[in-house]
Amino acid sequence: MSNRYMQPLRIAVQWGFLLFILYLGVQFYRFVLYFRSGGASSFVTRSDGIEGFLPISALLSLKEWILSGSINPVHPAALVILLTAVGVSLLLKRSFCSFICPVGTISEILWKSGYNLFRRNLQPPRWLDLLLRGIKYLLLLFFLYFILYAMQDDQVKAFVYSDYNMTADVRLLDFFLHLTGLSLGIVLVLAILSLPLRNPFCRFLCPYGALLGLVSLMSPVKVTREAKTCVSCDVCTQVCPSHIPVMQKERIHSEECVGCWRCVSYCRAEGALTMKLVGRKVAVSGVVFTLLVIGIFWGGTVLGKATGHWHTAISITDYARLLGP
Repeated sequence: MSNRYMQPLRIAVQWGFLLFILYLGVQFYRFVLYFRSGGASSFVTRSDGIEGFLPISALLSLKEWILSGSINPVHPAALVILLTAVGVSLLLKRSFCSFICPVGTISEILWKSGYNLFRRNLQPPRWLDLLLRGIKYLLLLFFLYFILYAMQDDQVKAFVYSDYNMTADVRLLDFFLHLTGLSLGIVLVLAILSLPLRNPFCRFLCPYGALLGLVSLMSPVKVTREAKTCVSCDVCTQVCPSHIPVMQKERIHSEECVGCWRCVSYCRAEGALTMKLVGRKVAVSGVVFTLLVIGIFWGGTVLGKATGHWHTAISITDYARLLGP
């Protein structure tokens, strides 16, 4: 059975998550507006899923969990989502980036639009590409060092329960609602660069993606090439958004592989490229792969709620104090 159906399926999943995240954003905006308007607008329940955009809070929660043995109740969903994304990457490559992440979805829309506009996407020279890709790992190292190592136990606890951290999600909302000239310029530059280049933010700057990429090296599922079936057309390499030389490999171990199935979907020789488990004997179908991505991510949310580590302990009274006019 052809794997060409995988791209429409993956894109449908991407759009489903993107629309859901936009819905959560609107609901969170209405929640904040209720307090800032002094109760003049309708009250809307806060969307805990919005904490997926708080990776710093998640890392702080992770350190406190390691130190104290318990998950703090300020932004528990942030840690649950981080651990779930890591779990998806551990089992299914960096598929979180190509199936779920809204930034990845928007980036893909932009570079595909750029391809339609210019009839090509640019690829930096290999030396420059390697140099730029190193930036996200330096950023990851910076955050891991200062949060997991340099910050003292009392500093972590004080920050986690500070008003600053309690309103981290609100400050993120305000960042996008009231972009400064510099912030707007950076967003526009990244958007413009995403037209000729494939996923420049994801490939060069995203420390979250760097973490998931390193974890994904242990994934038992990888793109596998059958040399006897391959016709050496190089289409797989050309369509790879991460510019991995797929045709030159027997099994893709790269941390840059986002598990998007584009190389498998566009392969011209039936059976030459497949997703296979360790041992190269068991193939994973596209439908099963997709269901696993959705199931593991959704399962993390369910587990977080079931164990009482999803809803924030910040009370309505606290929000009234923190956000009141």
